Amino acid sequence: MADIKSVGVIGAGQMGNGIAHVLALAEYDVVLSDVSADALTRAVDTIRTNMVRQVSRGKIDEATMDTALGRIVTSQDMAVVGQTDLVIESATERETIKQAIFEDVQPHLKPTTILTSNTSSISITRLASRTDRPERFMGFHFMNPVPVMPLVELIRGIATDQPTFDACQTVVDKLGKTSASAEDFPAFIVNRILMPMINEAVYTLYEGVGNVESIDSAMKLGANHPMGPLQLADFIGLDTCLAIMNVLHDGLADTKYRPCPLLTKYVEAGWLGRKSQRGFYDYRGDVPVPTR
Repeated sequence: MADIKSVGVIGAGQMGNGIAHVLALAEYDVVLSDVSADALTRAVDTIRTNMVRQVSRGKIDEATMDTALGRIVTSQDMAVVGQTDLVIESATERETIKQAIFEDVQPHLKPTTILTSNTSSISITRLASRTDRPERFMGFHFMNPVPVMPLVELIRGIATDQPTFDACQTVVDKLGKTSASAEDFPAFIVNRILMPMINEAVYTLYEGVGNVESIDSAMKLGANHPMGPLQLADFIGLDTCLAIMNVLHDGLADTKYRPCPLLTKYVEAGWLGRKSQRGFYDYRGDVPVPTR
């Protein structure tokens, strides 16, 4: 089984910086990469801010934080990323972008490097088939926010070999997280169950059964959910929710996965949730205000 000591993380957004954060704390050397130099700067600042918060809460000490931050280097050079033992792609949830990333990094990979994707819904088998190492390719799906959520979905493609799975399982264990082994079907486990619930909540809004506040309050107080489905959708990103629903609808050919037209409309408007300051709630003031 491969002895993984260094990890390349491609994509320095919300997921990518969280993945780099937990890897560094688990004593892995991390190369964080992104097409945007500004994104890399923001990512390191975010990681530092989040670790300072952990120090203030007594989760880690300052020495641990300083050592972990010292393990993270940033680079826009795929040749640097390719020399790591494990690569985790964490770019936006669009298959063409992910394929382009794998094509860019592939010529620089060591023969032993394991390739993985943090995709939340896209076929691992199909992504792997476009690389030179489908047997050393699998899904490595973290939950958001990465430093807080204890689950990682491990998804085998049809060609993924056992040593690759075992090596990734060892990484999950070292991170102190719990893995769920999922088969390579659209949206895997968590999003196969979660996204249709969110989509149904949007239909409930679309059809006038309830407004944003009543739907979220009903699910928090009536089903004991920590966050209402529309609030959660805003947190995830409405574009991501729509992309996953489209993967489910296209991949399973079942009308029950048809994305709600209202979800599509919000995305077309650029109202993507928290990251754009507007979604099912408006976040531009001191307190989030429902938009419907």
